Amino acid sequence: MKEILAHLFEYKTFSRQEAYEILTNIAKGKYDSHQIAAFMTAYGMRSIRVEELGGFRDAMYDLCLKLDFDGYDLIDLCGTGGDGKNTFNISTIASFVTAGAGYQVAKHGNIGVSSSCGSSNVMEYLGYQFSNDKTELQRQLDEANICFLHAPLFHPAMKTVAPIRRALGVKTFFNMLGPLTNPANPRFQSVGVFSLELARLYGYLYQNTNKQYSIIHALDGYDEISMTGDFKVINNQGENYYNMEELGFTPVLPQELAGGDSIAEAAQTFLSILNNTGTDVQNNVVLTNAAFAIKTFHPEKSFGDCFYEAEESLMTGKALTSFKKIIKR
Repeated sequence: MKEILAHLFEYKTFSRQEAYEILTNIAKGKYDSHQIAAFMTAYGMRSIRVEELGGFRDAMYDLCLKLDFDGYDLIDLCGTGGDGKNTFNISTIASFVTAGAGYQVAKHGNIGVSSSCGSSNVMEYLGYQFSNDKTELQRQLDEANICFLHAPLFHPAMKTVAPIRRALGVKTFFNMLGPLTNPANPRFQSVGVFSLELARLYGYLYQNTNKQYSIIHALDGYDEISMTGDFKVINNQGENYYNMEELGFTPVLPQELAGGDSIAEAAQTFLSILNNTGTDVQNNVVLTNAAFAIKTFHPEKSFGDCFYEAEESLMTGKALTSFKKIIKR
């Protein structure tokens, strides 16, 4: 690791194969926690190259417990996190809205590291029992159109990294890997990222796959469509720039997206939206993110048509029904 750190400190980069080997050795516990912390900190102070991100992604995916849901057209709505905005669990709620609209979702999630409440935190608090049993997860997909994949159950090799990430409490390059390493390897991906630079790196990686994807970045720094301002979407067709007015909305205030200071507060917001007692702003943010997930399946559809599908799912209780069906009886 000393040579690797010296390499980084000299502003040198790694090949895809070198990155693959480094991540594999980290996962296998070949370095101590101080060395890993130094490595992650160094990467937080420099840009990552597409070859490095690709190598890290390949290693993490190769080491994970994979799920084969052959015959399912799956989508993951997943953000990198690390934007420091502490919003409510927008992509997780949008996942249930998307499932309620009839699309099959394999939601990859984890506990919050740089926010007070990650998707796994809120799901566990609300009674969801994490599982990596394919039969159970397939039952959830069949009955509710959605299953939740708690990352630590599928990436056991990352257990050496988890306490270091928690101790650092800031985004690291592992935030970049989460959406890239869904163990079900869904063909459709609606992913939010915390920087435009990372959005383009994701685009380069996805171009060499068979995925249909939407990579989302709000230009004021959110890793999702926040509706606080303009945002960019990179997909199989190219790059598109959106502003609120052309979508029929006015920009919202950041405080209207607050996730609260505790898991209990986040869970209360989560349930209020699914129960149709959320604010108009909360509803519209969720529905807009779900609409772009639906548009990932159907790029030929207008935003309005996709928004209508999402709205019908939420307002008729279909999204709530999907949620209830995966909570353990």
